[in-house]
Amino acid sequence: MDSITQIVLGAACGEAVLGKKIGNKALLFGAIGGTIPDLDVFTSRWLFNNEIDILAAHRGFSHSILFSIIGAFAFGWIVFKLYDKGKRRYTTSLRDWIKLFFWSLFTHIILDAFTPYGTQWFLPFSEYRVAFNNISVADPMYTIPFLLCILVSMFFKRNTKRRKLWLKLALGISSAYMLFTIGNKIYIDSVFKSSLEYEQISFSRYSTQPTILNNVLWYGIAETKDSYHVGFYSLLDKEQKFSNWQILPKNHGILPNTNPDIKTLDWFSNGYYNLSKQKGDTIRFNDLRYPLLNADDPNSSVFSLYLYKKGNRYDMKDFEPSPPKDDDLELFWNRIKGN
Repeated sequence: MDSITQIVLGAACGEAVLGKKIGNKALLFGAIGGTIPDLDVFTSRWLFNNEIDILAAHRGFSHSILFSIIGAFAFGWIVFKLYDKGKRRYTTSLRDWIKLFFWSLFTHIILDAFTPYGTQWFLPFSEYRVAFNNISVADPMYTIPFLLCILVSMFFKRNTKRRKLWLKLALGISSAYMLFTIGNKIYIDSVFKSSLEYEQISFSRYSTQPTILNNVLWYGIAETKDSYHVGFYSLLDKEQKFSNWQILPKNHGILPNTNPDIKTLDWFSNGYYNLSKQKGDTIRFNDLRYPLLNADDPNSSVFSLYLYKKGNRYDMKDFEPSPPKDDDLELFWNRIKGN
C-alpha cells in the first residue's frame, strides 16, 4: 500500500514489541522497519538503467518472505549494537530488535499482497506475484483511523493501560476493515460472474478490484480471445449487477510478447493489458488491472506506460500519472454514489 500506511503499520508493530521498554522510540524504529522494503524504488535505479527493469524490480526481493527473515536478523543486530550503549545498556535485548524488524518487515509484505499490484513473496525461488485484490493501493478508510489511534497513543506513558488500549484499537479497527474488504471481494466476485452470465459474455478468466481510494466502487475485467470486457459496480447501485460496460481490444499484435521487454510487462500486468500506437514510434501500454477513471471513456486508464525503442530494447518514459480531468473526477464521484 502507500508509504504512509506502511509507516503507520510498522510503527504499530514497533509499539507492540518494544513500546513498554522504550516508549515512542519503538514507534520510530517500527516505522523505519515498515519503510525498508519500499526502498527498492531507489536501489533499483542503482542496479538498472532501463525503466521497464526498474518497474519490474519494485516489490521484488525486498518484499519476499526470505528478506523479512534475513532483514530481521541483520537490521535487528545492527540497531541493537548501536542502541545498547551507555544508559540504555541492557534495557533491550537482541531478540527484541529482531522481533521488531521481523514484524515490521513481514506485515509490510502481507499488507501489500492485499492490493492488485502484487508482491513477490517467494523470491528467489519463484517470481509469482501474490495479489488478493481486495483493497486499493491507497484507502483512507483503512489508514486514517489507524493513524489517529497511533498518534493518540503517543501521548500516554509507555506502561499505561490507555496506551495499550489505543494500540489495540489501532490494530482492531484496521483489521476489522480489512476483513470487511475481504468479504466484500468475495461478494463482488459473485456479482461480477452473474453479470457476465447476464450479459452473455464468454470469458477465459476474470479479475475484480476496488477503484482508487475506496472500497465501494469496484471494477471488473473479463478476458476473451481478442478483447477485454470491463464494467463497474458500486455497493450503492440500485441493481445488483455491473454496468458501464466497455469492450477494450487487446491489440497485443502491435508488440508481441515474444520480445523480452514486452514479456516482462505482460508478467507485470498479469496479462491484463492492451496496446495502442501513439505519435511517432511510441506505444501506449495500458495496465488494465487498474480501472478506467471515467467508466464511459476507454482511454482514461489510470496506469498507462509509454514505450519507445532504445537500441535493441524497449524502454519507457518515467511513469507519471496524468492529472485527472475535473469532469472525470465528478463522474468518478457520482459513480461511487451509484449514479
